[in-house]
Amino acid sequence: MSSQITTAFVNQFSSNVTMLSQQMGSLLRSAVDVETVNGEKAFFDQVGQAAAVQKTTRNSDTPIMETPHARRMVSLKDFEYADLIDDQDKIRMLIDPTSTYARAAAAAIGRAMDDEIIAALGGTALTGKTGATSTALPSAQKIAHGSAGLTIAKLVEAKQKLDEKSVDPSIKRFIVVSPKQISDLLNNTTVTSADFNTVRALATGQLSEFVGFTFIVSNRLQVDTNSDRLVYAFAQQGMKLAIGKDVKSDITERADKSYATQVYYCASFASTRMEEEMVVEIACSE
Repeated sequence: MSSQITTAFVNQFSSNVTMLSQQMGSLLRSAVDVETVNGEKAFFDQVGQAAAVQKTTRNSDTPIMETPHARRMVSLKDFEYADLIDDQDKIRMLIDPTSTYARAAAAAIGRAMDDEIIAALGGTALTGKTGATSTALPSAQKIAHGSAGLTIAKLVEAKQKLDEKSVDPSIKRFIVVSPKQISDLLNNTTVTSADFNTVRALATGQLSEFVGFTFIVSNRLQVDTNSDRLVYAFAQQGMKLAIGKDVKSDITERADKSYATQVYYCASFASTRMEEEMVVEIACSE
């Protein structure tokens, strides 16, 4: 056999471009109240709790009550993603990665949307007639880490806080956690406990609801200054996602870029907490 036969050896390359592990789109958009708005800023008006008065005499004057009003404001933010693919790139790669780039772009916009919602859950809400008042999530709506991760006791306390604020039980409730919190529930629940099988089903994806909350597992939750993971339980109407321009895609040739193919995605949106009583922050030690 010729010693030069190695010259004829060839390399085989895949005809597909594989997406690496990543969150594909928004996990939280369907868990919050979504409203399409126009303009640079959006205002959401609210009516608070009123009280009735007892009528004590016949033919008395009609009482005129002061119905409490409130308002929340968001300023829309613009998000973009674009990348170029030269025709020469397609030749050198022997494949066309355009559709994969489009999927990556859509996923990036979706993750940005989740980041906005998560930031608004525990952030400062702009309130008042002109949105000039900053309203923070009060300490009464926060559960301390207690040197522990996520426990069933913390879930029950979060549910209690919502119930004590008379949050309508018909409004769907969610809790966004990281994978570590699912592990916490499994590790802190004994095998003999009636809750163990429920939590195990939650971990395997066979169940999505526990203690009245629909679980959403996200890797985008932040930690506080103590390195505790901040988990949020909330009622759907307690969070607003304002969309000025929904996700738009455009895949075109760029004459100014040697007719390269441009994959472009954009969207305009912002999020705000609508009512502090509908959100509970749970600090979980990791």
